[in-house]
Amino acid sequence: MNISRSAITALSALASTHCFARGFSTNRIVSTAFPKVSFLKKPHIFNNNISINNISTSTALPMIFDKLFSSFGGGGGFASKIDYSAIPYPVPDLAAAASEGKVPTEMEGTNGKNYKLATFAGGCFWGLELAFQRVPGVEYTGVGYTQGPETEPNYDAVCAGATGHTEAVVVLYDPNECTYESLLDTFFGRVDPLTVNGQGNDRGSQYRTGVYYHSKEQEIIAKERFELEQGKYAKRKIATECKQALPFWPAEKYHQQYLAKGGRTGSGQSAEKGSTDTIRCYG
Repeated sequence: MNISRSAITALSALASTHCFARGFSTNRIVSTAFPKVSFLKKPHIFNNNISINNISTSTALPMIFDKLFSSFGGGGGFASKIDYSAIPYPVPDLAAAASEGKVPTEMEGTNGKNYKLATFAGGCFWGLELAFQRVPGVEYTGVGYTQGPETEPNYDAVCAGATGHTEAVVVLYDPNECTYESLLDTFFGRVDPLTVNGQGNDRGSQYRTGVYYHSKEQEIIAKERFELEQGKYAKRKIATECKQALPFWPAEKYHQQYLAKGGRTGSGQSAEKGSTDTIRCYG
């Protein structure tokens, strides 16, 4: 495949420089195989699903990047599949719902209890997930990609801005122990809602912030909170999105509970409930 230097420069400009730097500094290996997506078991019961039927799919831009980078020996990372069945709960169930175009409002945990779901995007998903892991009443968390039209997106494609998704965290919580309002407290306590397409050193539409509601109840609470937050910034409009959640595609196993497992340094950060230790966003 012959590609001119100008074409390479133009395509590279579409990708997030910081995202690639983050990816390559972790010593992870991008699989060159294309395993079939499969599920070890039938998904738990999804209650009160919101079905999203108007999502179109496109593989054009990922294919362009895949051809570009594979020509340099990149191995086709943009097209590599995530084996959701190899990742612990709730990932297989979340992937099963996404594959059906559904946004569940509740899911049954491995302990037989039902939990409500909430989705948030706050820049890099590593630090935000750890913040929610520490919230009493949050039973499960998962990181992944949402609010984009592509199906089965992976880290490389999302990071390049090729899919329209943003990095996000899904939270399964017990409403008897943890209110949606308290989750919003945690979210707004971590993000700068004025920043467009990014947080901290992470820039690009894949790092845009958002609150993505799963139910009418969450929508009402979220919109009221957004009005309150906007009141703090009279002269500037907050950039954080407040929209209905679209299907949530889980990220690779490597990213799940990344900071609690050790992050880049191999020194795990506390996920203990109520912990106030400073979160080191990249480990």
